[in-house]
Amino acid sequence: MRAVSVTGTGMTRFGRQGDTLKSLALAACREALRTAGHPRIGAVYAGNFLGGQLAGQEIIGSILAKELGLGPIPAVKMEGACASGGIAFRQAYLMIAAGVYDTALVVGVEKMTHAAASIVTEALNSAMDNDSSEGMSGLTFPGFFGVVANRYMHEFGAGREHLSMVALKNRSYAQHNPHAQFRKPATLDEIQQARLITDPLGLYHCSPITDGAAAVVIAAGAGGIRVLASGQASGPPLMQDIPDLLTIEAIRQAAQQAYAQAGAGPEDIDVAEVHDCFAMTELLAVEDLGFFAKGTAWQAIEAGKLQHGGEIPVNTSGGLLSRGHPIGATGVAQIVQIAKQLQGQAVNQVEGARLGLAQNLGGTGAYATVHIFGK
Repeated sequence: MRAVSVTGTGMTRFGRQGDTLKSLALAACREALRTAGHPRIGAVYAGNFLGGQLAGQEIIGSILAKELGLGPIPAVKMEGACASGGIAFRQAYLMIAAGVYDTALVVGVEKMTHAAASIVTEALNSAMDNDSSEGMSGLTFPGFFGVVANRYMHEFGAGREHLSMVALKNRSYAQHNPHAQFRKPATLDEIQQARLITDPLGLYHCSPITDGAAAVVIAAGAGGIRVLASGQASGPPLMQDIPDLLTIEAIRQAAQQAYAQAGAGPEDIDVAEVHDCFAMTELLAVEDLGFFAKGTAWQAIEAGKLQHGGEIPVNTSGGLLSRGHPIGATGVAQIVQIAKQLQGQAVNQVEGARLGLAQNLGGTGAYATVHIFGK
């Protein structure tokens, strides 16, 4: 397997945008190509989940290849719910590592805010097994992670305030990120008192509906930020089939693959972007990635261990909760932030960062990718 590096990055502002799905993707791609020095691209990999349902647009990979003047190169759209971007990156990485292509353009994009919340919710629920009793019952993602949060608090003694501490940390980071959807400061009390979405999750504990795109150029060789590992696993799409609601097994398995490939462990990671679709999910993720023992992440957030000055700064971009969550773009945006951290050019820069990790999740644990990067 050949060495592979991230050589260019690009990203739009996340939030409510007037641009189309295509124009958002093109903007991120053009910036990534420019920062990479406009190399000859061998293939395009696009991560997108809801383009057909919400924007009426499929075949986005082919459209981008044509609009960017890349010629008749292979182009594909990858779909893995909220892990679409991470999966697109992994497939491009593997093809370059195997010697099929020398360079690839990876982009994640979503256009969501123009649709009514009820339509977006219905579209998002297509990431569940709807041909099941759970699908017919009307279970939603906030409902699922609300159950998980209640169970976590019951088992380990955490409180709702610990979910709010996650949201506050990520909002504090987002204040310094010009690409973030929510940059307005918030207080712990404001987060605690916000409108309830599903017990115990309030408004700030849930990621928002977002438009945006992010892109990276990756190439063979060690001429950029090295891709040291790529792990992927899947898990049960039904709540009733999950052996332990407080473990996302796909994250754990993908992390074990990545650590083995990188020859590193969780203690070696200097900075991480994890999939905080809900505040509860960040607590589960940092445990399943091995940063903290099971049932102790709430103590870690209370002690300041997930931020600058702690054991490992997590979601320095603001995370999904405050940077925003344009579904297909999220996994690529995480990689953009980690690449910039290792270049020493990130918002909320972690001084001396040499190893970074990006963890992307799809569904309630149906898909997970974990990538590790090094200087």
